[in-house]
Amino acid sequence: MKKRILLTIFVLAQMAYSQSPEGDGPHNQLIIRGVTLINGNGAPPQGPIDIVVENNIIKDIQVVGYPGVKINAGKRPLLKPGGKELDCSGMYLLPGFIDMHGHIGGVAQGAEPDYVFRLWMGHGITTVREPSGRGIDFALDLKRKSAKNEIVAPRIFAYTGFGQTSARFDPLKGVPITTPEQAREWVRANAKKGADGIKFFGAEPEIMEAALDENKKLGLGSACHHAQLSVARWNVLHSARAGLTSMEHWYGLPEALFNERTVQDYPLDYNYQNEQHRFENAGKLWAQAAKPYSEHWNAVMDELLKLDFTIDPTFNIYEASRDLQRARRAEWHEAYTLPSLWEFYQPSKISHGSYWHDWGTEQEVAWKENYQLWMTFINEYKNRGGRVTTGSDSGFIFQLYGFAYVRELELLREAGFHPLEVIRAATLNGAEALGVDNTLGTVAIGKLADFVVVEENPLKNLKVLYGTGAIKLTKDNEVVRVGGVKYTIKDGIVYDAKALLEEVKQMVSLEKQKTGYKILQPGVKE
Repeated sequence: MKKRILLTIFVLAQMAYSQSPEGDGPHNQLIIRGVTLINGNGAPPQGPIDIVVENNIIKDIQVVGYPGVKINAGKRPLLKPGGKELDCSGMYLLPGFIDMHGHIGGVAQGAEPDYVFRLWMGHGITTVREPSGRGIDFALDLKRKSAKNEIVAPRIFAYTGFGQTSARFDPLKGVPITTPEQAREWVRANAKKGADGIKFFGAEPEIMEAALDENKKLGLGSACHHAQLSVARWNVLHSARAGLTSMEHWYGLPEALFNERTVQDYPLDYNYQNEQHRFENAGKLWAQAAKPYSEHWNAVMDELLKLDFTIDPTFNIYEASRDLQRARRAEWHEAYTLPSLWEFYQPSKISHGSYWHDWGTEQEVAWKENYQLWMTFINEYKNRGGRVTTGSDSGFIFQLYGFAYVRELELLREAGFHPLEVIRAATLNGAEALGVDNTLGTVAIGKLADFVVVEENPLKNLKVLYGTGAIKLTKDNEVVRVGGVKYTIKDGIVYDAKALLEEVKQMVSLEKQKTGYKILQPGVKE
């Protein structure tokens, strides 16, 4: 009992601080010494390098020697009085990661911002685009606090769900948007409120066209999950032509590639509200599209490229569809997944993404084939100069914040991306899509000091970015864990990434202690 009380006091004390005790800075000067730089621009690694930061701005990037040769201290940047040195000799430094599809927890999942932010920051994610969530007021409040570094959190770009209102933001008095002028009015109000963009799910063509046109005039970003309810009349090509700047997942793209049909080949007993129906048949969609490299397939790709359209595939969020056992047995669930979140993941006819009513081999095989076709398009889009970004959409379908982002990097690698292309998708491409590549996305003089520092080479093994690290066998035949992000640096503030994840473990442990909760696999009785 005493131990439980002490743990409660510790966790509450941690959460009460305006800045995490692991956060060090900002400093008038910060010099990161001896790193190998893996930049977000596709350049090969280079090091050892010293990076000088002053008041959150990169002031110098100095090559200070050669691998395996002792560094001449006289040629290194000088530390000013009151400055801070961070010895990262032999480590690897990358630009801060950008998650282009990051929901800040959820009420149904019982996942609060403090929990989610620590998981993200513990995995090097320093910027997040939230594509709708608990409301624009909720997101903007957290965005302001993050910008002031009052909380431990990535910088936030808030995209309001189209038509979504809150207690203080209700320009249409709760009336559904049914006319083009109402759509334009809502878009203007959303921009005035301070949102960075809009997240669409689809609507009638005239509504989508008006909203996207108005949003484009205002210079804001946009994303869309082309839900099946509207996609038959308005697919990805329609959206891109009207001004949509990015798409999420892949819905709407196979429909743009249809040759011999105009709607998905729905079974005649299909019901959209039955998520087993929805996701089982979604796994058959790419097989109904034009074949890779065919005339129509190429034409759609070429038009999207010409429109400078961004694709954020979020491969990871549907991976359970092709291998359910792998997703639900992931080793981090036991220590890092909250009981409420684990319950949300369980088979359900109500919880979104918990569509395991009768999921088996046939469904998984169809989804594996679906992935092959989907990945072929995304890899070729990248090869032809298209912008592909990295998003996770965690909090659903057994995917956990932070960990799922690293899995997304692995899946981009599976799709055919070179590891350096993977890093570019995770950094510079995201910054370009958000319109902030002048300040974020690469390590360059004049940009903000957002970095990821890891002790192992992530290009050789992306698994070293997981908070649980990667398994390795030593010369002495000893099994060890290596990696995990060492430091996450955001706005020039240095965070101990492993300490942040330890805080998450303590949060989860406390929640389990309250009820004696144990994570059990679906259908298993203790």
